Amino acid sequence: MTDFLKNNSSEKIRPKVLFFDVNETLLDLTVVKKQVGKALGGREDLLPLWFTTMLQYSLVTSGSGQYQPFGHIGAAALQMVAANQDITISENEARTIILESIGNLPPHPEVKEALTELRNTGYKLVAFTNSSKEGLKKQFKSAGLTEYFDDLLSVEETGKFKPFIDTYAWGAKKMGIRPEECMLIAAHGWDVAGALWAGWRAAFISRPGQQIYPLAPKTEIVASDLKKVADILVTYIKHL
Repeated sequence: MTDFLKNNSSEKIRPKVLFFDVNETLLDLTVVKKQVGKALGGREDLLPLWFTTMLQYSLVTSGSGQYQPFGHIGAAALQMVAANQDITISENEARTIILESIGNLPPHPEVKEALTELRNTGYKLVAFTNSSKEGLKKQFKSAGLTEYFDDLLSVEETGKFKPFIDTYAWGAKKMGIRPEECMLIAAHGWDVAGALWAGWRAAFISRPGQQIYPLAPKTEIVASDLKKVADILVTYIKHL
């Protein structure tokens, strides 16, 4: 996918806060792919089905007014996908596989350079994840990303997962800014769509296998990696 800026205006105003999705956006899921594939009898090709099942049931959980930690939903999704392959995985086994693999993911190669560029040009950086707060802290410590961020936000405080628009409204309020002053940077079309419908701006990272949702509002920035997103954002002018 070609990198581009959707709005060709010569001067773009900087968002006050950049909110970053974490899994796949910042962190490489290859380790999870291998662990999930191993649990599913060597079927690494089933990772997308596991991830979409996890997302589906996070929405079912939130839509029903319930809350479970995202890692527990991921483990339940693994059990469901395994059952369809005639593989039995206990709840404890599934949770161990998911939590240990997700907790030790490396960043994508360009991430630290891009975050450094954004911080050095004055941007405020906030992680914004469906994972638990403790899980996020563990991930960032393992990946060496903690120092780059001004704040770490987990949706567990709201009890409702992204992409519910209430969750983005909470994120904006938490940082003391208006929705239009927020920008989400994410590698998932569903996350970008939710942010845009909540009145946020958005940048989409087109990681392999990821696409923008065609029925969502137009995304401001589309690029193949975070460094290319950062290179665009540093050209934006600061608020007067």
